[in-house]
Amino acid sequence: MHESDSQPTTPVKTAQTTFRIVEALKSLDGATVTELSSHLDLSKSSAHNYLRTLEHEGYVVKADNEYSVGLRFLDLGGYARSRQRLYTVAIPEMKRLAESTGEYANLLVEENGLGVFLARERGENAVSLDSYTGQSVRLHTTALGKTILAYLPRERVDSIIERHGLPAKTDRTITDRTELLETLAEIRGRECAYDSEERIKGLHCVAVPVLSDGDIAGALSVSGPVSRMEQSRIDEEILPELRRAANIIELNQTHS
Repeated sequence: MHESDSQPTTPVKTAQTTFRIVEALKSLDGATVTELSSHLDLSKSSAHNYLRTLEHEGYVVKADNEYSVGLRFLDLGGYARSRQRLYTVAIPEMKRLAESTGEYANLLVEENGLGVFLARERGENAVSLDSYTGQSVRLHTTALGKTILAYLPRERVDSIIERHGLPAKTDRTITDRTELLETLAEIRGRECAYDSEERIKGLHCVAVPVLSDGDIAGALSVSGPVSRMEQSRIDEEILPELRRAANIIELNQTHS
C-alpha cells in the first residue's frame, strides 16, 4: 500500500474541519461543544454546527451534552476490511496461531505510512492490551511495522520517516534513523523482527513478513508478556508456527 504525499491543490476546508473534529472526538474520548471548540480553536457555534450535522448523519452520538464517535464508522471500517483479500485468507490461520500459542496473533498492513491492525485473534492465555482492530500505530515502534519497513524500498522508508518521524513510545523505541536502518537490514537477513517493550512496556512480540508476488503485503505476529516470551520459546515454538501460517496465507492469497 502506498501513502499519498501530495497535498490537494484545492483543499475543501469544511471537509478538513469535519475530519479534524472526528479525530478530536476519538483522541479526547468524547467531548462537549466547549471542550471541542477549545481543543480545535473553533468558535462554539461552528463546533456545534459541525457536531449537529455529524449527529444527524449518524456519525456522531450525543449523551449528556457530550459527543462521541458513532458506530456508523464501524460499518465503514468493516466494509473497508472486507475488501482486503489478505484479511479473508488470513483469519483461519490466525485463529489456529492464537489457539496453538495461547497468545495474541496480529496482522498489520501499511497505509499512508502508518501500520493498521487489520485483524487480531486472542488465544486463551492472552493478556489484555490497548490494541484493537483498525488501530493505527507508528511502524518503527512494533515488530510488525519494522518487518513491513524492512521489505519496502529504501526511498519509501525515507518518505515515511520524513512524514511521520521516529517518536518514542517507550524508552526502548528506536528513534535514530541510522539505528533503524541497521535494524531493518538485520530483519531482512533473518526474515523476522522482534519488539521488546518498544511500544508497550512488558510486551514482547515477534513478527514475520507476508509477501505477495515478492512484495510485502503485511506482517504477522505473536505477542505476549515478556515473562512468557522467552527467546527459547520463540525459536522453538512460536517462530515455526508463525512461518507456517505466513506461508499458508501467502499461498492462499495467490492461488485460491
